[in-house]
Amino acid sequence: MGLQRALETTLQERFGISGQHFEILMRLARSPGQRLRMCDLAMQSAMSPSGLTRAVDRLVDAGDVTREHCPDDRRVAWARITPDGLDRLEAAIPAALEQIDELFLAPLDAAQREQFDLLMRAVRDHVRPDATQVSVEAHPA
Repeated sequence: MGLQRALETTLQERFGISGQHFEILMRLARSPGQRLRMCDLAMQSAMSPSGLTRAVDRLVDAGDVTREHCPDDRRVAWARITPDGLDRLEAAIPAALEQIDELFLAPLDAAQREQFDLLMRAVRDHVRPDATQVSVEAHPA
């Protein structure tokens, strides 16, 4: 079983969250104000706008997300994680990290893990040079 399938199985069986919903909740939780415009969320999750709308509809029905409309621009809708959605996500994160560690990182020794971390940061910084700044601005110390 691949990493993604194993992770999705764990999330679904233990927490009732699909992998897609976990990703959406993670993106919302990590965003400033714990919300994103629907169009930005679609782009970040590589989902079509209609696919994201259906996924957010299910998360709204579950009480994990709310929709907010922009009073200044009726074309703009925001998705915001609810306290219940945040609780569900925070309960699932340790299991997800444990699963990733077990399936992906466990075969690496300490030196390989350190090298892997450096390589992944280099790729992230190349692809998204503002990623560290965005994290600092969104979550000031």
